Amino acid sequence: MKDRWKTIFQSAIVLLGVVTLVFFLFHAVAGDPARMMLGQVEDPVALEALRAEYGLDKPLSIQYWDYLQGLSPIGYRNDMSWGFRWPDLQTSYQNKGVPVIQMLAKSLPNTGLLALTSMCFALFFGIPIGLLAAIKSGTWIDRLVVILSTTGMALPSFFSAVIIGWVFGFILGPWTGLPMTGNLIELDDFGEYEIYNWHHIILPSFTLGIRPLGVIAQMMRSSALEVLSQDYIRTAYSKGLTQIQVLKRHVLRNSLNPLVTTVSGWLAGLFSGAVFVESVFGWNGTGKMMVDALESRDFPVVMGCVLSLSAVFVIIQWLVEISYRWIDPRLSESEYKSRS
Repeated sequence: MKDRWKTIFQSAIVLLGVVTLVFFLFHAVAGDPARMMLGQVEDPVALEALRAEYGLDKPLSIQYWDYLQGLSPIGYRNDMSWGFRWPDLQTSYQNKGVPVIQMLAKSLPNTGLLALTSMCFALFFGIPIGLLAAIKSGTWIDRLVVILSTTGMALPSFFSAVIIGWVFGFILGPWTGLPMTGNLIELDDFGEYEIYNWHHIILPSFTLGIRPLGVIAQMMRSSALEVLSQDYIRTAYSKGLTQIQVLKRHVLRNSLNPLVTTVSGWLAGLFSGAVFVESVFGWNGTGKMMVDALESRDFPVVMGCVLSLSAVFVIIQWLVEISYRWIDPRLSESEYKSRS
């Protein structure tokens, strides 16, 4: 229990550090958001009124303290009563009156769906490919897997997104039926009904999953080779177990332990790495929303996106600790803490 409270405290410190860094960095380089909201209008009175409306006329330290107070889960609610509440991430500068948390409620699930789909793709192909390379160690199959996985790890997401979108969405588009851009949910021609286009997620998830697939294949290969060299594997074969039984009972599960941290780190990284992929494929997720907010200097939206992605990273780290116990119950609290 003590370690859990320590983890929660450390996570809170991390989130506070992220908020502080981004807050002061954005205000140092972003310019005046009020001028961006007014556009070409050069009315000093309107400019001052807009700054007062959004609290931009206050000292920076006061703005920072107000933002931290809004993030607190305890405070005054909408009915002015004191108690637990949802964090207040302020309202968007460009979409006036729209709360940032409401915008994140629509975009974050899209990013999560894209990240999870990409990771499932990487796991579904990476684990058997790495296991096959370990079984065929020293053969041309092993060398081919190493070359392809290394190439996949070296490809930047923004570069592979452009190439994959151009090849499969433009050149081969008439045969694949896959668009270069598109979101999961779109309105019909009359703007009344929502249409779910599940095929729009294929190219973004494939692009985003290439790099973790290469890492998982390499990790699985190295881990499986280490397990296959153990004495208990030779003992299992001497007892008459087939190769499939040995792989299923001993090699696969014991090889998965090192993958837990790798998968968790990449899953958290996919949420942030989706920024480029979402922008290229027009996927309406948190990454694309953050890029659009940076261009328009919409500070509350940028802060909300960064904070939500950071919170996702922290939550995933908590889940890693739980998964270690499930995979190997022999690990003590301190051991799986040290691994994660």
